[in-house]
Amino acid sequence: MKRKLGVVMDPIGSINRTKDSTYKMLLEAEKRNFEIFYMEQSSLFIRDGVCFASAQRLTFDPSLNPPKSHQLAEAQNNWYQLSQTEVINLGTLDVVLMRKDPPFDMEYIYTTHQLDLAERDGCLVVNAPGTLRNTNEKLLTQHFTECCAPTLVTRTIAPIKNFLEEHQDIIVKPLDGMGGASIFRLQQGDPNTNVILETITQHQKETVMAQKYIPEITEGDKRILLVDGEPVPYALARIPAQGESRGNLAAGGTGRAQPLTDRDRWIAEQIAPFCKDNGLLFVGLDVIGDYVTEINVTSPTCVQEIDNAYGTNIAGDLFDAIEKRLK
Repeated sequence: MKRKLGVVMDPIGSINRTKDSTYKMLLEAEKRNFEIFYMEQSSLFIRDGVCFASAQRLTFDPSLNPPKSHQLAEAQNNWYQLSQTEVINLGTLDVVLMRKDPPFDMEYIYTTHQLDLAERDGCLVVNAPGTLRNTNEKLLTQHFTECCAPTLVTRTIAPIKNFLEEHQDIIVKPLDGMGGASIFRLQQGDPNTNVILETITQHQKETVMAQKYIPEITEGDKRILLVDGEPVPYALARIPAQGESRGNLAAGGTGRAQPLTDRDRWIAEQIAPFCKDNGLLFVGLDVIGDYVTEINVTSPTCVQEIDNAYGTNIAGDLFDAIEKRLK
């Protein structure tokens, strides 16, 4: 009998198949003979304590998947098929991939509460909804301060100014940002300091993170992927564009796959036990130089870029870990 897999994701028709990590996971699931049920956040609902979804069975056209180029992928509009919508009890599925991209807003939190019920009823949810709900991707680093650059978390401006005076060159960012949005580099003496801090803290109403600037950002903001606590041997270094201090691909950075360093592996070793103990099967560490800056648990990416560079099969590693839990 086929195993059943649900995926909660953004609209499938909008993804870039030449880069999307969820797409690679779904191809691997189909290859392993999983029956796939596609749903978006709005598809989920609770009735009398049971989590249901209005879902559609998803299949792929093997002749069009994977695409041969980005141009061909954009031109093809029949690379997947969806069945008629049906209501399913998520607790009857073997596994659900929670792959909805941020923002991590209240609707995201409500979705994790719904997935709690599916998990209670026997479904493996990847990543564990309770941990997703309780984990901020920036604040989680503060459980591993031996891996971090000097860091301050506050919504008060005066301590940030003191931190800037101490380190002379810092990064300030919101706790709920993604893709490099609203990240500021501040150097001592910058005449815009006050307005930047007033803006990013919303006049001291919103908590932010300040970190000592790490000059090795010019060599890339590395994405290191952990599968069930084990690091993939290669990272994707996201190199900032000229004149930028952000390596995020969404901010114009360029990806370059490279082997892990000894320090990268050490950082992964420190964080891996937390991941394994808390149901985080697929995690992305952001590492600049010798320091971890974020621990991505919601919807980590960069699978295809690393696979294409080194011939790895990261989605295959993930499904090995999933199937081990389903036995």
